Amino acid sequence: MRNRTIPYLFARFFDGISSGMFMMALPWIMLSEEGMGMFVAITALVCTSVSFVFTPFFATSIDRYSRKKILIFMQLLQATTALMVFITYYNGIQSHWLLAFAQLIFWLSNDLAWSCNNAFTQENYRQDEYAKISSYQEVVMQVTTLGAGALGIILLEYWSMLEFSFLAVFASILSGLCYIATPYQRQFRPSLKEAFFKQLVASKSIFSKQKRFYTFLALSCLSYPVLTFLVKLVPIYFAEQGISGSWFATWKMSYGLGALLSGLLIAHLLRRYDHDNAMIVSILVMAILLLVMGSYLSPTLIILLTIVLGFFNSYNRIARTNKMHHVIAMEERGRVEGGLKLFSTLAQSLSYVVIALLSYLQLTALGFIIIGIVLLFAGVMMLHLKQHSNIKTPLNQEQIIDIRPIGHE
Repeated sequence: MRNRTIPYLFARFFDGISSGMFMMALPWIMLSEEGMGMFVAITALVCTSVSFVFTPFFATSIDRYSRKKILIFMQLLQATTALMVFITYYNGIQSHWLLAFAQLIFWLSNDLAWSCNNAFTQENYRQDEYAKISSYQEVVMQVTTLGAGALGIILLEYWSMLEFSFLAVFASILSGLCYIATPYQRQFRPSLKEAFFKQLVASKSIFSKQKRFYTFLALSCLSYPVLTFLVKLVPIYFAEQGISGSWFATWKMSYGLGALLSGLLIAHLLRRYDHDNAMIVSILVMAILLLVMGSYLSPTLIILLTIVLGFFNSYNRIARTNKMHHVIAMEERGRVEGGLKLFSTLAQSLSYVVIALLSYLQLTALGFIIIGIVLLFAGVMMLHLKQHSNIKTPLNQEQIIDIRPIGHE
């Protein structure tokens, strides 16, 4: 496991640095020009919309092609995009359209890489290794996120797009080389004679076979739209109350600390507690925390409770991912990831509409209560589904896939 894990984690680390810093810098550089707020907002909307449309195609690709090659190609694509930005800025050609295009490429490649990494982990590790590798991945991801955020606070004031694009090129190349160095044993090789669109349409039958089970997973996925909802809601609420930006920065750090703590403990938690119960408890605890936040609305209390929220948000996500490692067929993992992402993206879009409406009605603080009630309802539904469905029996490795490993890449 050590030979596979070290280069893989370095690949995730450099990818996080490249994407985190570059995606932070792009809107910041665009906003440095006067009157670009609307352009930046529309760019984010376009990125989200295009990602939603492309998700089924990305998901099917993960189930058709080598997952290692997809990850390498995504880093090559990101390095090429960042290099294009570097060359244009080096030659004094500055274009917000180019930066918007670069943001779209990084957005889409990150979406594909995220789902592909989950499928890659399931395929390249044994069942008894899932808990440990999940712990390593979460720690690396949170350390990278916190580090990129801390660096961003400093570097955004001093660096231009030239330096940020060079860093992205360098880090993406390092990430790609680490992926190349990661040993990978493909567990199956699907027949490419089956038409791509036929395989894409077959995604519907995958979900229809176990509707209750996938509904359970989808409800668990609501934790991500809740996080993105809070990322928009908290700064608006703080601004309305005249609370300084340092409080928001502290709030973001508190979430990262909670998630990092989850990463440190997750291997023990996954071995000790049932995945289904972990997801249900996490969703219910998050609901209670949000209701308490909305009842008191104290900045200090919101920050303290967000540490706990970050812990259970991360715990829920990792428990769901590991549940899928154990019960989803390897040759269907990409399409399952895609279907769940479509649901969470739709929920995320609806949450932004709710924020806009609450802000317009000057009822922003009510957002904590609303999202808390939604999560509470989701948790109760998950508990009901667990009690009335056979969703807790993990498949054996032979049941997950009955095709023997076919070789290394």
